[in-house]
Amino acid sequence: MSGEFFIFIVLSLIAIGGGIMMINLTKVVHMVVALVFTFISIAGIYVMLSAEFIAVVQILIYSGAITIMMLFGIMLTRHNDKSETSGGGFRKFLIFLAILGFGLVFYLGIYQLELGEPSTSLHENNTEQIGIALYSKYIIPFELTSVILLVALIGAIVLAKRDDEEGEERE
Repeated sequence: MSGEFFIFIVLSLIAIGGGIMMINLTKVVHMVVALVFTFISIAGIYVMLSAEFIAVVQILIYSGAITIMMLFGIMLTRHNDKSETSGGGFRKFLIFLAILGFGLVFYLGIYQLELGEPSTSLHENNTEQIGIALYSKYIIPFELTSVILLVALIGAIVLAKRDDEEGEERE
């Protein structure tokens, strides 16, 4: 067994374990921590695939920004952890069977997959190639996405202010 294969197995087990823990944990903050483990291990797999730019984006965007946003959302809402009931043994058994079935389908799909000849220019200036493609060929979708995100942010602020004003009127 090579070191690269061993690291891949460790990172993939951390990603799968984080996903399973996120499904089975009852406290929301613990779920977010399990999700962070999944995000970081996936970033490690990206590094192994020589996609360093995507790995850094994975850590910055998902492990950083999205996780912080989820934690703020949890802290700012009136979430009651005690009202959640943990599932019984039958529910956990069904979840285990679903995960096992999902893993089996993926294993069979990957086992029978034919990728063809590997590319010879795979590791040459990945970040530069992404930047050139993003700011030349895909500039319009890139800018439209930024406008949509800005509109969503403004809409969230308006909705939050409206909820605050209604809460003050009730008191």
